[in-house]
Amino acid sequence: MRNLLYKCLGVLAMLLVMAVEAVFAQDADTIRMMQYNLMYYTNSSGVSDCNSLSNNLDTKDANIKTIFQYVKPTVFCVCELGSQNQYADRLLNNAINTDGINYYRRGPLTNQSGGTIANMIYYDSRKLTLYRSNNITTSYRDINGYTFYYNANDLGVGDTIFTTFWIAHLKAGSNSSNEEARSVQVQKLMSRIANSGLPGNYTLSGDFNIYSSDEPAYQTLTEYPNSLYRFYDPVNSPGYWHNNPQFSSLHTQSTHTQEADCFSDGGLDDRFDIILVSPYIYYGSDRIHIVEGSYHALGQDGARFNGTILSPVNNSIPSNVAHALFQQSDHLPVIMDMTIDAHVGVPVYKPDFQIKVANPVRETLFVELQNDKADDYDISVYAADGSLVMNRHEHLDTGLHRLTYSFDFRKGIYLVTFTNKSGQKTIKKLIHF
Repeated sequence: MRNLLYKCLGVLAMLLVMAVEAVFAQDADTIRMMQYNLMYYTNSSGVSDCNSLSNNLDTKDANIKTIFQYVKPTVFCVCELGSQNQYADRLLNNAINTDGINYYRRGPLTNQSGGTIANMIYYDSRKLTLYRSNNITTSYRDINGYTFYYNANDLGVGDTIFTTFWIAHLKAGSNSSNEEARSVQVQKLMSRIANSGLPGNYTLSGDFNIYSSDEPAYQTLTEYPNSLYRFYDPVNSPGYWHNNPQFSSLHTQSTHTQEADCFSDGGLDDRFDIILVSPYIYYGSDRIHIVEGSYHALGQDGARFNGTILSPVNNSIPSNVAHALFQQSDHLPVIMDMTIDAHVGVPVYKPDFQIKVANPVRETLFVELQNDKADDYDISVYAADGSLVMNRHEHLDTGLHRLTYSFDFRKGIYLVTFTNKSGQKTIKKLIHF
């Protein structure tokens, strides 16, 4: 009788999750993200042949405006912005909030690592509100994190969706010391993320200056020991990217084949500009997921290997956009769309504890539980047919708890329920492969 009861409860829980997901699917919105290395958006780059004449900001403003109005991003993450507020404001006012557009805002600028260039984020304030920002100081440039909440219609009665956008410009260069420097930079990032508490929706974008997926920095990001916090590559294309025609469709640098002032030359043969996502976005387990097939480098049609963005003739984008990309930077912007399941109008029940689980699950189920008071918890895992496959009881004091359980079940979809002594319950869907 007890097994039958557990099975019925499991089926009911599965139906509840399916019903909620069906409602969410009816209220989806899209966030478009664009990452772009602006190539010294400053008058003091420190590079002798990259100055106010060869890299004129009026010309850059016009080109960025053309690109921005074509893409229409919700979130615009940039590298190589001048490390003073005057440049952050200039870009906002001269290239973004123009032609009747007045709703984009920017994040705070930091430059604690020093230097003439920095990172910045611009965002559509109609959809997102900046919740907090923080930065990580490294030996070369700051790594910046910006956390937003989605402007749902029911903010006053329910919860909302939080997302953090991390931006990094890693050390350039191909020798071993440069690789080690990049590795140290991302180790600081991963430590900050892992020590920040419960994981969730976040991205990492920027100019990584990485030549292959075997580099220590990339491995640190994508193979981090705690799978709750590691990053995933939306296009899942491991390999040696540099000067490899197999990865032509991913190359973002350089837009020029011949040296011209501060532009790098050599043609498009490097995948430096990348967007990575947390497991929660990659698998869509926390109401944000990638729009399949949306990740791409603007103007990169796969026919540019060691060529320019203009030659051969580029039919993937309008001619004026192609020329703006050619004149603006030696990098191409990378774009990715994400669907946000913005269910509105229904208050969201919030228990006295918060749960995050690593998804998908492999050999081990990783759980993080944050509670406001000591309590007893019943943790149950159900298979898709409603059968109970695991049940554990935990007494947990106040605070953040990291729990691990062996998960040696058949591959498939599971539900895990967390219930405290007073009957408050949270249900999570798991994918096991």
